[in-house]
Amino acid sequence: MSFKIDRTDKYTIIKLLAEKLDGNLAPSLKSELVVITTDGAKNIIIDMADTRYCDSSGLSAILVANRLCKNSQGMFVLTGLQEPVKKLITITQLDTILNITNTLLEAQEMIGVTTQ
Repeated sequence: MSFKIDRTDKYTIIKLLAEKLDGNLAPSLKSELVVITTDGAKNIIIDMADTRYCDSSGLSAILVANRLCKNSQGMFVLTGLQEPVKKLITITQLDTILNITNTLLEAQEMIGVTTQ
């Protein structure tokens, strides 16, 4: 499995364990996102700290997560972006519509959850 899922009452964290979010990983991530939201998750954090590359299919998976959370009146947060991925998101102007934080803790706080 190229990602790890941690569920809590208030949010679900998807930790990408692959260096590339591309056509090999994006379809399974999309289907997992659908399963998670169908199970009732409204708030999703995708942690991309280990991911150095993202292509259009990866961006598509990110946008699916954003739309699914919006449709369920939840929040989607992207965190841990490495420089190449951050540049891609800026170039495509997705930084204007996505919630992006530098750390997982900031993402949790953005959703309104503080781990203590």
